[in-house]
Amino acid sequence: MSRLNGTDRAYDVVLFGATGFVGELTAEYLAAHAPDGLRWAIAGRDAQRLERLRERLGGAPGVLLADVTDPDSVRELARSARVVATTVGPYVTYGEGLVAACADAGTDYLDLTGEPEFVDLMYVRHDARARETGARLVHACGFDSVPHDLGAYFTVGELPEGVPLRVDGYVRSRAMFSGGTFGSALNQFARGPQMLAAARDRRHHEPRLMGRRAAAPLGAPRFAGEVGAWALPLPTIDAQVVQRSARALERYGPDFRYRHYAAVRRLPVALGGVAGVTALFAAAQLPPARRWLSDRIRPGEGPSAERRAKSWFSVRFVGEGGGRRVFTEVAGGDPGYDETAKMLAEGALALALDDLPETSGQVTPAAAMGDALIGRLRAAGITFRVAAVRPAPSSGSR
Repeated sequence: MSRLNGTDRAYDVVLFGATGFVGELTAEYLAAHAPDGLRWAIAGRDAQRLERLRERLGGAPGVLLADVTDPDSVRELARSARVVATTVGPYVTYGEGLVAACADAGTDYLDLTGEPEFVDLMYVRHDARARETGARLVHACGFDSVPHDLGAYFTVGELPEGVPLRVDGYVRSRAMFSGGTFGSALNQFARGPQMLAAARDRRHHEPRLMGRRAAAPLGAPRFAGEVGAWALPLPTIDAQVVQRSARALERYGPDFRYRHYAAVRRLPVALGGVAGVTALFAAAQLPPARRWLSDRIRPGEGPSAERRAKSWFSVRFVGEGGGRRVFTEVAGGDPGYDETAKMLAEGALALALDDLPETSGQVTPAAAMGDALIGRLRAAGITFRVAAVRPAPSSGSR
């Protein structure tokens, strides 16, 4: 079946994992911003917690029971909705059943994963089926990787067409990582061989890009004068998502390159950050240390509203091509919780309601929703702006 035949579904949008910390924030956002007439529901495994949340939200959403350990309940969940958004992670542990169910049912799917292994495995196992049914499987729909993917897409739109393009993204934030993000990072650090194997398997299944090139190399640490900060390469999923958008969309030109960095103003802080990540990676290889670290910030927990109100993020992009150089920025509030909930909710609404490009299978946020999601996020208070436009340096690409 096609997603266009989904009008017989009971719900337009279902939020799975609604009683977790980010899940509740997403449910609250939907309750406040869903348009009249939207048929939506909250879902999870604890009926009492779901009912309490429903009452707190004013009784508007429906309630569905589903548990990742009960495949029948997950399949029924997928068949009940046009779009399912899930916050239930770590996804490599808990996520595949819902992806498979949505791919089979022709149901659009969104998640918050930042786990490259999970995304690669889901491509190999379920992309072909989703293409048959018309389902759109959109991973990384939170801070990983919406600001970076849509920010690069926005930057490319300010550059000439049909020429080689170079874009660098520089991330700054003042915020606390979510428990889910921290747990996923520890899990991925401990699964290096499995992650590399999944990436290799994906490369064997992906069609070759003919006549064009899209690359996302890991840059070297350097002082980036264009943003006035030390640039430390970020080996996160974000650059991979940008690269896949560039593969999918010809607007990125015949030869596209993206590099992804953390921007740090002071060198001692930069060096301390490198040392900290190195120590975290080493500790994640030891099960007792990994368990101890996991207990520090548990999935489903998060900071107070007051602390979140003081948090922020900014991603600055420098794009070059065709003799033009543009400086853009995507910025917002608390990235790990409030803005992530906003991104997931608006992504679900875009898939359910907006006139979008015809896509199916595993697709990126930019390829699936592009301009429509940028418009929604701007209306919701996230900044997308062009800071400056200049001639490209005469020395060419850096």
